[in-house]
Amino acid sequence: MWILVMFDLPTDSRESRKKATKFRQFLLDEGFVMSQYSNYLRFCKGKEQSEAYIRRIERNLPERGKINILMFTDKQYENIISFSGKTRNPAARNPGQLALF
Repeated sequence: MWILVMFDLPTDSRESRKKATKFRQFLLDEGFVMSQYSNYLRFCKGKEQSEAYIRRIERNLPERGKINILMFTDKQYENIISFSGKTRNPAARNPGQLALF
Protein backbone atom coordinates (compact mmCIF):
# COMPACT_ATOMS: atom_id res chain seq x y z
CA MET A 1 0.00 0.00 0.00
CA TRP A 2 1.25 3.48 -0.88
CA ILE A 3 0.25 6.89 0.44
CA LEU A 4 0.59 10.00 -1.71
CA VAL A 5 0.20 13.36 0.05
CA MET A 6 -0.45 16.25 -2.33
CA PHE A 7 -0.72 19.78 -1.05
CA ASP A 8 -0.96 23.40 -2.02
CA LEU A 9 -0.03 25.57 0.94
CA PRO A 10 -0.01 29.37 1.03
CA THR A 11 3.39 31.08 0.98
CA ASP A 12 2.22 34.68 0.89
CA SER A 13 3.93 35.67 4.13
CA ARG A 14 7.02 34.72 6.09
CA GLU A 15 4.88 32.95 8.70
CA SER A 16 2.97 30.89 6.10
CA ARG A 17 6.26 29.88 4.40
CA LYS A 18 7.55 28.66 7.78
CA LYS A 19 4.38 26.61 8.31
CA ALA A 20 4.66 25.08 4.82
CA THR A 21 8.32 24.19 5.47
CA LYS A 22 7.39 22.70 8.85
CA PHE A 23 4.74 20.50 7.19
CA ARG A 24 7.21 19.31 4.51
CA GLN A 25 9.77 18.53 7.22
CA PHE A 26 7.14 16.62 9.19
CA LEU A 27 6.44 14.42 6.15
CA LEU A 28 10.16 13.76 5.67
CA ASP A 29 10.53 12.89 9.37
CA GLU A 30 7.66 10.42 8.99
CA GLY A 31 9.52 8.59 6.21
CA PHE A 32 7.90 10.16 3.17
CA VAL A 33 10.03 10.93 0.12
CA MET A 34 9.49 13.88 -2.17
CA SER A 35 8.14 12.81 -5.56
CA GLN A 36 7.62 16.40 -6.70
CA TYR A 37 7.78 19.64 -4.74
CA SER A 38 4.30 19.29 -3.21
CA ASN A 39 3.90 15.51 -3.61
CA TYR A 40 5.27 13.10 -1.03
CA LEU A 41 5.12 9.29 -1.14
CA ARG A 42 5.44 6.58 1.48
CA PHE A 43 5.23 2.80 1.34
CA CYS A 44 3.17 1.12 4.07
CA LYS A 45 2.75 -2.54 4.96
CA GLY A 46 -1.01 -2.38 4.73
CA LYS A 47 -4.19 -0.40 5.19
CA GLU A 48 -3.88 -0.35 8.98
CA GLN A 49 -0.41 1.23 8.90
CA SER A 50 -1.43 3.71 6.20
CA GLU A 51 -4.44 4.81 8.28
CA ALA A 52 -2.11 5.38 11.27
CA TYR A 53 0.05 7.67 9.12
CA ILE A 54 -3.03 9.51 7.89
CA ARG A 55 -4.09 10.16 11.50
CA ARG A 56 -0.60 11.55 12.25
CA ILE A 57 -0.80 13.79 9.18
CA GLU A 58 -4.24 14.99 10.27
CA ARG A 59 -2.86 16.00 13.68
CA ASN A 60 -0.09 18.03 11.97
CA LEU A 61 -2.06 19.81 9.24
CA PRO A 62 -1.36 23.50 8.74
CA GLU A 63 -4.24 25.90 9.40
CA ARG A 64 -4.55 26.97 5.77
CA GLY A 65 -4.07 25.29 2.41
CA LYS A 66 -5.36 22.27 0.57
CA ILE A 67 -4.09 18.75 1.31
CA ASN A 68 -5.19 15.58 -0.52
CA ILE A 69 -4.15 12.07 0.45
CA LEU A 70 -4.38 9.15 -1.96
CA MET A 71 -3.88 5.50 -1.07
CA PHE A 72 -3.11 2.96 -3.77
CA THR A 73 -1.86 -0.59 -4.13
CA ASP A 74 1.59 -1.88 -5.09
CA LYS A 75 0.26 -2.93 -8.50
CA GLN A 76 -1.10 0.54 -9.17
CA TYR A 77 2.26 2.02 -8.11
CA GLU A 78 4.09 -0.23 -10.58
CA ASN A 79 1.81 1.06 -13.35
CA ILE A 80 2.82 4.70 -12.88
CA ILE A 81 4.20 6.17 -16.11
CA SER A 82 6.84 8.79 -15.42
CA PHE A 83 8.83 11.14 -17.66
CA SER A 84 11.87 13.33 -17.14
CA GLY A 85 11.51 15.89 -19.88
CA LYS A 86 10.70 13.83 -22.96
CA THR A 87 12.49 10.73 -21.68
CA ARG A 88 10.34 7.95 -20.26
CA ASN A 89 11.63 6.63 -16.94
CA PRO A 90 11.75 2.91 -16.18
CA ALA A 91 8.78 1.49 -14.29
CA ALA A 92 8.87 2.05 -10.53
CA ARG A 93 9.61 -0.99 -8.40
CA ASN A 94 8.18 -1.78 -5.01
CA PRO A 95 10.52 -2.08 -2.02
CA GLY A 96 11.86 -5.59 -1.47
CA GLN A 97 10.32 -7.83 1.15
CA LEU A 98 12.37 -8.85 4.17
CA ALA A 99 12.41 -12.64 4.62
CA LEU A 100 13.27 -14.23 7.94
CA PHE A 101 14.10 -17.92 8.17
